[in-house]
Amino acid sequence: MDLKLKPFDFSQAVARAGLAPDGTPLAKARPVEKADFQSAMTQALKQVSDSQLESSRLQRELQLDNPSVSLEQTMVAMQKSQIGFQAALSVRSRLVQAYTDVMNMQV
Repeated sequence: MDLKLKPFDFSQAVARAGLAPDGTPLAKARPVEKADFQSAMTQALKQVSDSQLESSRLQRELQLDNPSVSLEQTMVAMQKSQIGFQAALSVRSRLVQAYTDVMNMQV
């Protein structure tokens, strides 16, 4: 049995890995953005606000007898906004409790 191996071209493998022939990256990698609590909380509160606005809009459209808005769709939107608001209140209560716990610590 005669086995002949083809010469391996490392330049293709390096190019597939996204590296230059000297081993350096071809493109600078973007720094990973840290997710901070403030932006996460702001985004969550914005989503809750948007959900409440959408619920109010659907309620208004249902009251005006818009045929494209159903009662079921409106009720689901109301429940989603209520659950989101309750979750935001829960997070706020825990934050206030944590703040008071830290403030009451003896140094």
